[in-house]
Amino acid sequence: MSALRPGEFVAQVLPGCLVPTARQGLAQLWRLLLLCLGARLLHRLPVPRGGRHAGAAAGGLLALHHFFGAQALWVALLSGLCALTLALSRARAQRGLCLALATLSYLLMGEMHMVDTVTWHKMRGAQMVVAMKAVSLGFDLDRGAAGPEPSPAQVLGYLCSPGSVVFGPWEPFGAYLRAVEGPPLSLAWARKATRSLALALLCLLVSTCLAPFLFSALLPLYACRPLRRSVVARWLRAYESALSFHFSNYFVAFLSEATATLAGSGASLEKDHLRWDLAVSRPLRVELPRSMADVVTNWNLPMSRWLHAYVFQTARRLGTFAAVLGTYAASALLHGLSFHLAAVLLSLGFITYAEHVLRQRLAAIFDACVLSKRCPPGCPHRHKDALWVRGLNAALGAMALFHLAYLGALFDVEADDAVEEQGYGMSYTVRKWSELSWASHWVTLGCWVVACLLR
Repeated sequence: MSALRPGEFVAQVLPGCLVPTARQGLAQLWRLLLLCLGARLLHRLPVPRGGRHAGAAAGGLLALHHFFGAQALWVALLSGLCALTLALSRARAQRGLCLALATLSYLLMGEMHMVDTVTWHKMRGAQMVVAMKAVSLGFDLDRGAAGPEPSPAQVLGYLCSPGSVVFGPWEPFGAYLRAVEGPPLSLAWARKATRSLALALLCLLVSTCLAPFLFSALLPLYACRPLRRSVVARWLRAYESALSFHFSNYFVAFLSEATATLAGSGASLEKDHLRWDLAVSRPLRVELPRSMADVVTNWNLPMSRWLHAYVFQTARRLGTFAAVLGTYAASALLHGLSFHLAAVLLSLGFITYAEHVLRQRLAAIFDACVLSKRCPPGCPHRHKDALWVRGLNAALGAMALFHLAYLGALFDVEADDAVEEQGYGMSYTVRKWSELSWASHWVTLGCWVVACLLR
């Protein structure tokens, strides 16, 4: 990244990036937003429920066609496969497992044989959302938590709902049924959708126009040539890449909030009062984390809940460590056969587990609130809010920021577009982490050793 003076940055990057990026973003999104609004209005009309589900499925297929063209057929085929598997396994008690195997087989076959890598990676998010919905529905039916047996129209409407089929978020089957019942239109609903869309566009602008130039322009720390080649510069560039990637994720998160809300999802009932409070991501808790476990949870709240309910709890009988690794392995498989994503997610598994064990040991030794998750108000720890407890939590939070910069270095904003579309390979991953001396992995190993010594 060539250094830009602050004046050059304001004169060149902002006018040449902010307005075109916002215009292109809205040009891509307005049809999807209209389809979501159309589904919302359809659910308010006196239409038979079967017609509402069919309308939701049709709207979702139109949204997929708008973004992926003829390749949307692959997402439609996955939805059909899930509906067929659910119908054929109706007499079995393991429909969740059947759907998990069916979706996993389809995703692996698609990535390895049926579709070229670039096209498949573009549809990966939509495929992942459909797979998550299908698996959760199967497990909920096994547990008796999904109500009566759903009809094919309900299943397809749920899988292809326009509010979540392109960008997410995952929502349970019950939330979709409540949306189809057509909660009343209100100012709070419109305000929530508008706010989420505005935040999505803001995050898009930060990711594209501000974050890549954070240290080269806004904070001109590269003016000195020795600094540009130093270890400090490598870590600053890693943090730039991580920040740009983070805000691209927040863009998708807030956009999925907007589309789901427009389609009528994301409302909770509290004391007979309808609240539009859907939250997909919490950026402040990621950028100023208490722990890496906090980062993982708040990065994508619906997916975190899905992984905990349908993967971690299922694998917990194998032990906590195996369940943690199994959860991150399942996340890696859902995200596709990408080496760098698998490397990041599995590294996250080791980091969060080592951090959890270390903080658990420290909390027991010092009788203090230093666990990975914030303690509830009535916790039995003696030291809750002392200055040294805050300092220890701040130091461990700084270590989480260090891990975030290290992991985010793989998502380089300067990488070639063709390489980014096909997925970063093993050589790229090894090279980027070698430039940072594998520091995060060594720190994780150190935390694990210290935790073992503190037993």
